[in-house]
Amino acid sequence: MKLKVCGLSNSNEVEACVDNEVNYCGFILNYPKSHRYISFNRAQELTKIKKKNSMYVGVLVNPSNDEFKKYSKLNLDYFQLYGDYNHESLKKIKQKFKINIISALQVKKKEDVKKYKNIQHESEIILWDSSGYEDSLSWDYNWIEDISIKAEKMVAGNITEDKLYYLSKFVDTVDVSGALETNKVKDIIKIKKFITQIKKINNEN
Repeated sequence: MKLKVCGLSNSNEVEACVDNEVNYCGFILNYPKSHRYISFNRAQELTKIKKKNSMYVGVLVNPSNDEFKKYSKLNLDYFQLYGDYNHESLKKIKQKFKINIISALQVKKKEDVKKYKNIQHESEIILWDSSGYEDSLSWDYNWIEDISIKAEKMVAGNITEDKLYYLSKFVDTVDVSGALETNKVKDIIKIKKFITQIKKINNEN
């Protein structure tokens, strides 16, 4: 199982993730309502940090064409997109900006998980997330247990250590943010502890 740590905002957080082989480092780029939002200048600084084996992800909520152009100049491996997309629109984005796509689906009810069918062919990763944006809300992860797709399966929404073993049975990647914070600030000790737990589960599996 892989790990994405999202909402990074300082160099020490990014360096801790990179040095501890976190698979994906996420940055909130155009959603100022989130306490994890960072400015373009800060994003430039953080994505210049040598990423080693990690991948950098820019999180965008309903981005405009101008925002796509702006953020495509960053040293990113993925756009994580929240919005109304389909195979054709994602294909155009990938061709224009030469970037991988994490397509995020917000899950309130069971029917919501099926929306992956409209985007799976042009998404490297499908992320099933809670409906909370900046709030980390829970939903029933069982709803995606039997889904089999070519794309990587990622989940977010109140992911805590006690859920990792169960999720490892049918999920490729967990996307974690709130569980790694103390007073809404990323906590390096919590990040390292989380990484250790995932490595332990991977070794057992």
